Amino acid sequence: MTPRTVLITGATQGLGRGIALDLAARGDTVLLHGRDRTRLEAVAAEVRAAAPDAAVRTYLADLGDLDQVHAMAERIREAEPRLDALVNNAVAGGGAEPLRRELSRQGHELRFAVNHLAPYALTRHLLPLLTASAPARVVNVASIGQEAVDFDDVMLERGYEGLRAYCRSKLALIMATFELAAELDGTGVTVNTLHPAHLMDTDGVRAYGLTPVVGIEEGVRPTVRLVTDPDLGSTTGRYFDRFTHTRAHEQAYDVTARARLMKLTHELIGAGVSRVVPGGEGVVPR
Repeated sequence: MTPRTVLITGATQGLGRGIALDLAARGDTVLLHGRDRTRLEAVAAEVRAAAPDAAVRTYLADLGDLDQVHAMAERIREAEPRLDALVNNAVAGGGAEPLRRELSRQGHELRFAVNHLAPYALTRHLLPLLTASAPARVVNVASIGQEAVDFDDVMLERGYEGLRAYCRSKLALIMATFELAAELDGTGVTVNTLHPAHLMDTDGVRAYGLTPVVGIEEGVRPTVRLVTDPDLGSTTGRYFDRFTHTRAHEQAYDVTARARLMKLTHELIGAGVSRVVPGGEGVVPR
């Protein structure tokens, strides 16, 4: 479908900025999320200059605060007539001080909060708009870096290290992708996840002390493909390594582990999100 309306989280730099520029050049309406107003408006101006015919709107929120996630979703639902795709791209990486354990506003380990809880909560809150706009797509930007979630220490209070926290949070995001795809089957909303590229030239990669291997455009292409490719219109519940459907970490296929993760996730994100009612129409408040 063209033109689409696409929400991109973490759009003020790196991969998110690249996705926004690509989709705007295709004539899509791009909804840009960021947590810094100055940077958000600067990227919006850049996208408008590069694609004068594209509509660009901005939404401000810190994804380390679930209250702000919920509030942003409400603003989007009130302001936007439709939403054809949601790209959950915002990320907390390994960090410049990887041994310093950080917490979200609600007291959750920061990487788990930003990389898993926030995108899941945002998607849940936007389900009424996504289902009303169907066919619609949710694309969760994960990583090839995955580590099993330890349910005895989900928040990594023992042996904390930033990259380990990042890898666990990304696997949690993949597990949630599979669960949500199954739940939304038949609604016209697809949910997929991908590793966009290895060690892209981003601030997060450099901050952790790693050397970038490829440019941002290498990650833009496979991510945008999941948003735009008509051949993937009914593809859902899959993990891609760039363009290739492949298997994620084995824990992602452990039904018991996924159920345990989702129970915890729903407890942590709280009330007010939406769920699909089997045999019902659309979504209702949780």
